[in-house]
Amino acid sequence: MSDSQSQRHEAAPGNGAAPAAAGAAPGFEAGGTAAKSYASLIAEHFRLYNEEFGRITRRAAAHFLNEAWHAAQLDAVARIELYEIRVARCVAQLGEKLQSARCDLGPWVEIKRAYEILVARRPDGDFYHTFFNSVTRDLFGTVGVNRQVEFFETSVGRASGSVPIRVYRVGASLPAAVREIIADLPFGAAMGNMDAAVHRISAEIGRFFHSGRYSGMPESIELIEPVFYRGMQAFVVGRLIADASLTPLVLEFTNRSLQVQVDAVMLSRADVSSLFGYARSYFHVDLPVVSAAVTLLRSFMPRKPVDELYTVLGRAKQGKTERYYALQRHLDKSIDSFVHAPGERGLVMIVFTLPSHDLVFKVIRDSFGAPKTTTRAEVMERYQFVFRHDRAGRLVDAQEFKRLRLPRARFMPGLADELLRDASMSCRIEGEDLIIEHCYIERRLRPLNLFLREAEPAAAEAVILDYGNALKDLALCNVFPGDLLLKNFGVTGNGRVIFYDYDELCLLSDCNFRDLPQAQTDEEETSAEPWFYCGPHDVFPEQWLPFLSIPPHLKSIFMQHHSCLFTASWWRAQAALALEAAAAATAPPSAEPAASRQIAWGTTTLRENLVEKPPQLEP
Repeated sequence: MSDSQSQRHEAAPGNGAAPAAAGAAPGFEAGGTAAKSYASLIAEHFRLYNEEFGRITRRAAAHFLNEAWHAAQLDAVARIELYEIRVARCVAQLGEKLQSARCDLGPWVEIKRAYEILVARRPDGDFYHTFFNSVTRDLFGTVGVNRQVEFFETSVGRASGSVPIRVYRVGASLPAAVREIIADLPFGAAMGNMDAAVHRISAEIGRFFHSGRYSGMPESIELIEPVFYRGMQAFVVGRLIADASLTPLVLEFTNRSLQVQVDAVMLSRADVSSLFGYARSYFHVDLPVVSAAVTLLRSFMPRKPVDELYTVLGRAKQGKTERYYALQRHLDKSIDSFVHAPGERGLVMIVFTLPSHDLVFKVIRDSFGAPKTTTRAEVMERYQFVFRHDRAGRLVDAQEFKRLRLPRARFMPGLADELLRDASMSCRIEGEDLIIEHCYIERRLRPLNLFLREAEPAAAEAVILDYGNALKDLALCNVFPGDLLLKNFGVTGNGRVIFYDYDELCLLSDCNFRDLPQAQTDEEETSAEPWFYCGPHDVFPEQWLPFLSIPPHLKSIFMQHHSCLFTASWWRAQAALALEAAAAATAPPSAEPAASRQIAWGTTTLRENLVEKPPQLEP
């Protein structure tokens, strides 16, 4: 990092940090007791967060066995909300105790030093650092990074601790090893048909190893002991060892009518990578040291970014931290400029990217052009909804960032001018930097409409069919994209179609899917405007096909497989299923949760019933 680049991330006038105190306050000098006490208080707040995170995570096993899907959904939302709740409590307590000195830089330099020593040997120490950063950023309103009161390095690739592993020797009988694996699972006794499960898993592994890539059966099977739960599925994750090489192995289980069965056997890196991808909801898995699990998972997913693995393992804040650090490292070693992202310009967002990096940045415009009628608050509400909702592998994970500081010189002039002119609520110039008060950062995808123009015929056919599959998958999760235009969907490197434009997204069950009324008179037939009443939630699928702009040579095959998407009856049936599932869901037992929770469209509240005694300063 050059000197000028390094200085950009240090405390500077206007970055929200208060000036350093002339002298350290009593007790805040190097090694002082006050600094140690406040450091202990912050660490205790994180410990309490982590403890509750673990309690919620461990409940997933019981939810799976009891088919308590609604309780699992409530817990998924509660666990996401937990971090900000704990940070807010910590900030409030610090503010009460420090009062007017809460933003004095001098004491905080000593608190950080004491905190670093305190948590140095704790497992997943990076989590403690990230929590400290969250607290100081809220206290100081930091823009960019203030290294005097923030940690700016992680131990990625240098994880301490280990992952609980079970090793099964295959020997002469693969089925015997598989039977032992199933018997050891926490839900092994609930298997509906043990013999069928053993046969399916053994057959899938056998076919893979008889494909000619290996000399024989695997020598051993290594499995991560904690089960990975997500939604209505449980996953056993591990790897096969054969010929000194590693092959990923994921066994997917579902529980129907209190009988567990094998749903899938995944052996390809592409399938496993997608399972741990940025369009998936977060796993509930009780890992003693998450960083060690990330290192292990990368042994068979070497191209998977570290930030995505932390995020999909439920540590979204750490994933966000790792993403920011990776971006800064890339800026330090690259020279290209931020430019408009490929695709059509949006009416709601200004979207830009760095061509040499794999991220896109989305900034909300100050005002939206016609025909958009939504508001800034509604757009942000929809992004929050996606953050909390089951993403079905079809909604990109958009991480919210605040107070970003990026070098102005790295922006193309036209892009910088547009940001300052059309997104002035979020963007401003400060010295040599462009400050972005609020934005979303996502993985960059190839827009579907551009992909179809460029792809070979076979690839184009596969992707347009997956576009239809994406709409059906979202419907199963009670999500309706709102704007179905191809430009609002992207294609991953594995050819999977993902939706990424959320400004019109809504619950499927909130829509009123109607058949298009038939004209009864010549006047109605020739009318330029709708002659029938159309409510705010009315949707007419029969009208979509001409507006989707599916290339003519792909329209026939799309209709062969997905013609139902253009009928109101199909969508009404899906909406009815969503309502039925919601009505049939059983609430969690009243004695089990630590909080009472209410889920509503676009917003989720978490009201905690327990009155907790706050952590105390050490004497």
